[in-house]
Amino acid sequence: MSLALLLVPPLAWLVVAYLGSLAVLLVSAFWTTNSFTGAVVHTVTGDNIVRVLTDELFRTVTLRTVGVALLVTVLCAVLAVPLGLYMAKVASPRIRLALVVAVTTPLWASYLVKAYAWRVLLSPEGPLSWATGYSPGYGLVATVLTLTYLWLPYMIIPVFAAFERVPNHLIDASSDLGASDLSTLRMVVAPLVFPGIAAGSIFTFSLSLGDYIAVTIVGGKTQMLGNVIYGQLVTANNQPLAAALSIIPLGAVVLYLLAMRRTGALENV
Repeated sequence: MSLALLLVPPLAWLVVAYLGSLAVLLVSAFWTTNSFTGAVVHTVTGDNIVRVLTDELFRTVTLRTVGVALLVTVLCAVLAVPLGLYMAKVASPRIRLALVVAVTTPLWASYLVKAYAWRVLLSPEGPLSWATGYSPGYGLVATVLTLTYLWLPYMIIPVFAAFERVPNHLIDASSDLGASDLSTLRMVVAPLVFPGIAAGSIFTFSLSLGDYIAVTIVGGKTQMLGNVIYGQLVTANNQPLAAALSIIPLGAVVLYLLAMRRTGALENV
C-alpha cells in the first residue's frame, strides 16, 4: 500500500501530462482548419497525414533532419570515446576531476547563450574567420557544429561512466595473453562500453531531431523538422498540420529506441 501511494503521483503525472498530451497530439493530426478564419475544425480527416507523406518539401526536410541527427550522434561518439577513455583509465584523479567539471560546466549555461556564441564564432566576419581565414558561415554545417557542441556532454558522461565500469584486471589479462592495445580495445573494452555509447546516442539523436532553435540561430536558410513544425504552428496557424508533422520525429525516436533495444545494449545500461 505504501509503495502504491508512493508511485501514484508520478504515474498519474506521466499518464495525464505526458501520455495525455501525446494522445491529444495524435488526435489533432486528424483535424482540419477553416480556410477563412483559420480556426481548428474538429472534423476527422486524413488529409494532413496524406500531405505529410506525399509532399516533396516535407520528405526532403525529414531526410535532412534525420541525417543531421545521425551525423551529430556519430560526431559526438567520435569525440566522446577517446575523451571518456582518457578520463576513466589514463588521467590522474586531479585531471579527471578537472575534465569532469569542464564537461559538465556548459550544461549550466543557457542554451541561447551557447547558440548565439556559436553564431558569433561562425559569422563570416567572426573570430574563426579572423584566426583561420575561413568560416563556414550560417547553414547546414553551422547547424551540425552547433548541435554537436550542445549535446556532446550528453554523450561524454555515459561513455565515461561505461569506461569507468570496465574492470582493469580484464585489460591486464588481455595484455598478459598477448593481445595488442587495439585488439584489447576492440574485443574486450568495446563490447563493455557499447551500452554507454548507445545510451548517449539516444540523447544526442533525439535532442538533435527535435531541435528548432539552433537551426533558427545559425542555420541560415536551412530548414529542419523542428522549425517547420514551429512555422506551421505559430506562423501559419495550422495546428493540425503541425501535429501531423510532429508524428515524424516521434516515430523516428521510437524506431531508434527499438533499434537500440534489438542490439541488447539498453538492458546493460
